[in-house]
Amino acid sequence: MVALVPNLRARLATWFVRRQLARMNKKGLDLGSLLPDHALMPLRRSGLDPLPALAETRALSPVSRLDLPLKIDVWLVTGRDEVRSVLGSVDTYSSDFNHLAAQVGMVESENPGGLGFSDPPVHTRLRKLLTPEFTMRRLARLTPRIEEIVGECLDRMAAAPGPVDLVEEFALPIPSLVICELLGVPYAEREAFQEVATARFDLLGGASASLGAISDSLVFLREQVKKQRDAPTDGLLGMIVREHGDRVDDEELAGLADGVLTGGFETTASMLALGTLALVEDREAARLVREDDAAAGPIVEELLRYLTVVQVAFPRFATRDVEIGGVAVKEGDAVICSLLSADRDGELLESFDPHRAPTSHYAFGHGIHRCIGAELARMELRAAYPALFRRFPDLRLAVPVEELEFRDASIVYGLEKLPVHVR
Repeated sequence: MVALVPNLRARLATWFVRRQLARMNKKGLDLGSLLPDHALMPLRRSGLDPLPALAETRALSPVSRLDLPLKIDVWLVTGRDEVRSVLGSVDTYSSDFNHLAAQVGMVESENPGGLGFSDPPVHTRLRKLLTPEFTMRRLARLTPRIEEIVGECLDRMAAAPGPVDLVEEFALPIPSLVICELLGVPYAEREAFQEVATARFDLLGGASASLGAISDSLVFLREQVKKQRDAPTDGLLGMIVREHGDRVDDEELAGLADGVLTGGFETTASMLALGTLALVEDREAARLVREDDAAAGPIVEELLRYLTVVQVAFPRFATRDVEIGGVAVKEGDAVICSLLSADRDGELLESFDPHRAPTSHYAFGHGIHRCIGAELARMELRAAYPALFRRFPDLRLAVPVEELEFRDASIVYGLEKLPVHVR
């Protein structure tokens, strides 16, 4: 595992995260000039909640056409049952990246490979390579390191003289360091690691910019793969190199690493920040997380469902004519599932209830493309929330909630900053 002198690690963490935040705050091309406003509606919220238009759209029809400037029809699926049907189908829809690149005019864009953008049998083979690393037995080895990382973040927050940005000091460092540990990426390269992790999700930069960020990510990860070929560590990349050798080529291995990076960094960071905000606004939930060990797991599940930070699934493309929720979809059409809408489908599910018994949700997707790192994310959240509110029982916002800046039109919803008082 990666090890550094604690003070040096803390200084590097602060510097790297600040560089990442500066990058995230840069605004690119206004996507509103390219897409009609209603097309961005599924990605926009009012605070933690989806816009009312999303529920209205679902009530009118669980499947509706999105008017996009493409040569094919694009369908938005908002109903819970319909989302499950699409995501659970193996043969009726394709996730191949080449479909997406062609539709946004990026035919020459690099295919990131990995699980999210592949179909069986390639997907089946690659997932079998990763599955052993994500069993509970293998993940258990990370528990002490996760707790150590959380504790280091809390120590820095406690030492701060005034308000603390929880995004910078807590939400970003925890998953970043955990995935560095998982992949076997040296800590000294964490800046570059974070640099390639988030740009693909911010649609205000335009679809081409997002796909370009994938290429940047692959350049970095190919370098990591080469280092692992030369000297494999005990992380995920080194494990695959040692156990499978040349049966997995560098492109496939970089694609797998890219999928882990995509699925495990920004999503967990957003959950840590948004979940903290939800708990700050619900003091009873915060008390339960702080005082009742048994409550932490169910509340994490409720937060995952309620927040559903990955707002839509990667697009699927129909491989044949099919009917979804009574709507005819033609072969080649794109289908976009609103995970957020599916998780709010039902009057009682519109609100956050810390006493709700865990219900099935789509925060990690569904079917063959369900997030393989779901249990790792749960481990981080279950460790982080209780530790945060036990260390800082009086944690509260340092600005009015109306002044918080949320990320707009991003597939992964989140906060730019979360200023808090810790005492």
